[in-house]
This record gives sequence, structure tokens and C-alpha cells, in this order.
Amino acid sequence: MRNEPLAKNIDNMSREELLSLRQDIDKALGSLEERRRADARAAAEKAAREHGFSLDEIIAAQKKSGKKNPPKYRNPEDPRQTWSGRGRQPAWIKDALNEGKSLDAFEI
Repeated sequence: MRNEPLAKNIDNMSREELLSLRQDIDKALGSLEERRRADARAAAEKAAREHGFSLDEIIAAQKKSGKKNPPKYRNPEDPRQTWSGRGRQPAWIKDALNEGKSLDAFEI
């Protein structure tokens, strides 16, 4: 909703005044974002405490549990090369499939 007295004042402002107003608005928006982020963190910390944890403990546990998928296929010519079966197929899998080999032949 537009504030009419403010709109009339804006129409009469110089370029410098408008740029200064823009700077003030950008600062106010940044401050609002920081306050909202702080409020969200406080709410998350409160919820974690209600369950007997600290927010840092929960975040640390998330990072630890973010393990990669275990390998499902192995290159018999180079056992160091593995693939979980997710994402892009490695070149050695593509080459083998193009040669008519079955994906089952590479299962671990």
C-alpha cells in the first residue's frame, strides 16, 4: 500500500535525496533480514532445547549423517574405481555397457 504523503515527497526529492533514501531503505531491509534470521535461530534453539539438545548438537549430527551412498559397483580392472549407482555413470561403466556387458557383472 502506497503512502500518499510520502509519494508526494518522493516526487519532489532531488536525485541525491532519492539515492540517500535508497541507501536508508537498503540498510533497513538488511537489518530486517538479520532480525528475522536471529528470530528463526532463537526459535530453532528453543525447539532443540525442548527436545533435550542444543542446536549445535543437531547441526553437527546432520553433518555427520550426511555420508555418501556406499559403492554398489566396482571396476574389476581398477578396484579403486567404484560407483554407487546414483548420478552420472562413470566412463568405465559406460564403456562396458557399450561393449555389451551387464551392469550385474560389476556389482560388489
